Amino acid sequence: MTTPEEFRLRFPALTETTYLASCSQGALSDMLATALLEFQHTLLEYGAPWEQWLEQVDLARQLFADMIHATTDEIAVVPSLSAAAYQVASTRDWRSRPRIVTTDMEFPSVAHVWLAQRGTDVRYVEDRSGVVYAEDYDAAIDETCGLVSVPLISYRNGVRLPVESVLEKARSVGALTFVDAYQAAGVVPIDVRQLGCDFLAAGSLKYMLGIPGIAFLYVREGVQDAVDPQATGWFGRRDPFAFNPRVIDFPANARRFESGTPAIPAAYGAVAGMRVLASLEPKAIQGHIAELTEYAHSVLDDLGTPSDPSLRDPQVALIDPNPNELAEFLRARNIVTSPRGELLRISFHYYNTSDDVDAVAAAIREYRK
Repeated sequence: MTTPEEFRLRFPALTETTYLASCSQGALSDMLATALLEFQHTLLEYGAPWEQWLEQVDLARQLFADMIHATTDEIAVVPSLSAAAYQVASTRDWRSRPRIVTTDMEFPSVAHVWLAQRGTDVRYVEDRSGVVYAEDYDAAIDETCGLVSVPLISYRNGVRLPVESVLEKARSVGALTFVDAYQAAGVVPIDVRQLGCDFLAAGSLKYMLGIPGIAFLYVREGVQDAVDPQATGWFGRRDPFAFNPRVIDFPANARRFESGTPAIPAAYGAVAGMRVLASLEPKAIQGHIAELTEYAHSVLDDLGTPSDPSLRDPQVALIDPNPNELAEFLRARNIVTSPRGELLRISFHYYNTSDDVDAVAAAIREYRK
């Protein structure tokens, strides 16, 4: 099995940088750097090799399907999580079930889409000291719910939400479910069959070790649309290369949620990132990260992440009066973190070690003097 130290060698910048910002952008691997050069080579050598490019898109679709234990027919390739959420929302008829249940811990990229739907009643489940409890979701979910949205892990402080309980409650009243897995995919084992969700979305630039511009939407086989997707394009056709401007024929599978030309460089990046991750055991990644977060809790003060290990996964969050200033101080010492709001996010991947925790803890003590 590949050790964290061996895995770390695939990320050249980590020889001089303490990288603790995978919750925002994954570190650059040797495979990702090579993939981006390969895309440039296709431009220089072939000009517009569409068949070759679309092979990368389909490969990215397949690798993501494998990662979450889905089939390729259940995966749509989309440009962002906002696009994924909009495509889901646009196919619903909210008249009979107008309520959407979400949470303050959801990233605005998703929450704003729900809030923008006309004729809906958006209910926000509030956190209690940075934690969301199943009973609070349960109180908001009833037979008027058309959709229940829950992130696997919150972007704010890395807290794990009670996803399984929330999905079970939603199913009991006949509501569809949307899971935001952006802060989990790549470091947390995901099995959509076990979860039983209707939709799940994630992108490649964070823990999946790719670049911005591509995301993936899982659509459970058998989910019926009340109306056709409202944002469409030539890749949302049964045969994109039929080039018939007079016909809109939606595929029966998840590709009906696709629209325009995919971001080809991002597809190359997504393939590279998921191939790097494929060399690892998901449970080994999660176990290593659990050790790092536990260690971080033992050496860092003023944390806004729960002390209960069952409520956290790849991230700890530091409470600070000016997290942006602190992040700049750390960056000057080659320590990369990710400030958000009143918190400094410190996130871990399989390439991180306890030395990284020691480095950021020492720098924070120096800053606070």
